[in-house]
Amino acid sequence: MKTPFGETVAETVSFFVMLGIARMKKEVDGLSTKHERILKYIEQLKVGEKISVRQIAKQLQVSDGTAYRAIKEAENQGLVQTIDRVGTVRIEKKQRSNLEQLTFAEVVNVVNGTVLGGKNGLHKKLHRFVIGAMKLEAMVRYIRPGNLLIVGNRDQVHRIALERGAAVLITGGFHATEEVKRLADQLELPVISSNYDTFTVASLINRAIYDRQIKKEILLVEDALSEDNQPVSIRIDQTVADYYRQRKKTGYRRFPVVDHLNRVVGMVTSKDVQGYRSDERIERVMTKNPIVVFPKNSLASAAHELSWEGVELLPVVNEKNELIGVLSRQDVIQSLQAMYKQPEIGETLQELSYRGFKEVVNENGESYYCGKVTPQMTDSLGTLSVGVLTSLISEAASRYLRRLHHANSTVKEITLYVLKLIQLESTVSVVPRVLEMGRKQTKLEIEVRNNQQVAAKALLTVQMIKKY
Repeated sequence: MKTPFGETVAETVSFFVMLGIARMKKEVDGLSTKHERILKYIEQLKVGEKISVRQIAKQLQVSDGTAYRAIKEAENQGLVQTIDRVGTVRIEKKQRSNLEQLTFAEVVNVVNGTVLGGKNGLHKKLHRFVIGAMKLEAMVRYIRPGNLLIVGNRDQVHRIALERGAAVLITGGFHATEEVKRLADQLELPVISSNYDTFTVASLINRAIYDRQIKKEILLVEDALSEDNQPVSIRIDQTVADYYRQRKKTGYRRFPVVDHLNRVVGMVTSKDVQGYRSDERIERVMTKNPIVVFPKNSLASAAHELSWEGVELLPVVNEKNELIGVLSRQDVIQSLQAMYKQPEIGETLQELSYRGFKEVVNENGESYYCGKVTPQMTDSLGTLSVGVLTSLISEAASRYLRRLHHANSTVKEITLYVLKLIQLESTVSVVPRVLEMGRKQTKLEIEVRNNQQVAAKALLTVQMIKKY
């Protein structure tokens, strides 16, 4: 039977089915192209330029939903940042190497400030801050582009600082003149007002910068992933034969298993496929509910999982459980090696507590740590606080194992016995001793001595993380 188009019914139905599939594919490709076009448009914007969903949708003739998804992706890539009371602005792509530098937007949050002018410059980084507690003639010698001048209600100083390329933070809750606000907007340099006094503002900013220096040592999983990290995976509907082809092609033996939406649903290894036919589906042989890590997880915790579970590879997923990378032992080794080459690292509270202690080696070649109890280490009764005592013991164990076995460690379990109170200004010795040394964990006994008497004793179990 022929249709008005001259073909049989079956041929006509087949034609329209193929036409429908072609149209669907075109629409999907169009969406992908729109998404990429928006990202390229955002990349070409001037740093500091504001964007919005409505603006993008209207300018590029796309739906609000498409514009919103693309802007969120740009935010994940570090191309834009959403700032309170300002909106979404184009920023320089974030680099971990500049982590210790605060942006002026972050300064606003740190000092609980209000932006009086120059909002388009909030994305810029603070290089150093200058306290304007001197005469104008002396002050101008210290004001440089990229600086933040902290000063009171001195209108002339505000204007001169902006003209020299510095942002201004006005303390005491004072405001700026309309002339200064207009100049700030024109030069795109923020003028911020805070109710705090100069000393408090400087302390808050200094603390924030110091915290950033500490974070430089805390490597994240995303730091170990290279930009060209393209994870190799196997789909859930593939077969054992596909596994072997993938293994021959890449040289890997372990692969994440993903569904049609690229979500991680399992892991498959050479051990999993042993004894199965080549046409057996991966879904039947894979290990379900695999261990995964997220980009913002610490690299130390990921290294712990690799070591503790005895695996060579961990899938890295986003909040939707979609595969975005893989983390191998080699990635961890290279990142840890790079970490130890960093020149600037801030001290944690645990390290600060240990600042006055030094290593001593006795005549038998055994080492211990000796120092004095300072006022900052005591509780309200004037004795060494239990929290600081625990920190001293943990830090002694860490330093001892680092020197002895060239390995980092993290305390998994600690049992503390306090036998005597340790008074302010007392000299104490922290003496570690290894009870049992394993490949993955070590058990130690640590004595804290005061005036040749044992004041406290602790038993520790620590997880070893080798530096390689």
